[in-house]
Amino acid sequence: MLKLLRGRRMRRASVEVSEEGGFRSLHLGGDAVQSAMRLSDPSALALDYTRAMMGGLLFAPEPRDVLMIGLGGGSIARFVHERMPDTRMTAVELNAQVVAAARSMFGLPADDERLAVVVADGADHVPAHPRSCDLLLLDAFEDGVSVAALATADFYAACRAALRPGGVFVVNFIAEERHFAKYLARIAAAFDGKVLCLPAENRVNVAVIGLTAPRTRHAIDALKRDARALKRRLGLPYDVFVRDLVAFNPHTAAYLTLGEARDPRPHLL
Repeated sequence: MLKLLRGRRMRRASVEVSEEGGFRSLHLGGDAVQSAMRLSDPSALALDYTRAMMGGLLFAPEPRDVLMIGLGGGSIARFVHERMPDTRMTAVELNAQVVAAARSMFGLPADDERLAVVVADGADHVPAHPRSCDLLLLDAFEDGVSVAALATADFYAACRAALRPGGVFVVNFIAEERHFAKYLARIAAAFDGKVLCLPAENRVNVAVIGLTAPRTRHAIDALKRDARALKRRLGLPYDVFVRDLVAFNPHTAAYLTLGEARDPRPHLL
């Protein structure tokens, strides 16, 4: 039985934490799970979509700075902080109560020289910090859909500007997002068509990856080699990520090809 641990009212929705089946979960204004922690392995990424978002490391394996918009339970911020010792993480979260829950219930550590949690609106923070990060992660929802202010053409252009040369942008979408095709086109426009889609293993979410490097194709054998190294280092299924990148994006026998953003959802829904 689901056990409710905490519930508080906030401006837009309630912040609630529950436990069931060995997992602790964060809910914002409903039953949908926004973040989860495996109680037997708190620092692991328990949800498929969080693992898929880390697929962006295939194209930026050693980021100096990661900027994340939307903290949730802090699972990705904690993962980066604990398992990527050469990387600094800045997480921007609009709601201070979400930050409090992440720290008191999900083990997110206090700020230090490699972790900073900022209570602010990502729509303001990103444009104010050009060329500030090597990996930009966007995971923000309101009432079960992507936050409209964080899905405009201008905001995606600001995300592109916030990246250093060679940087990577990753945004999490619910596969059933009704504006997905429009948002995908906006991301493709901001990143000159260099966009890939990576469905989460459970196919409920899709991570869209925008690349700033000038190359227009990636050798599949090289990606498989990099995937093996990342899997050893981080314990995530990068071999599966490469398989799905090939399956759901334009490719030849030898290369992933960029320039034609393909909606993968007809094969998912």
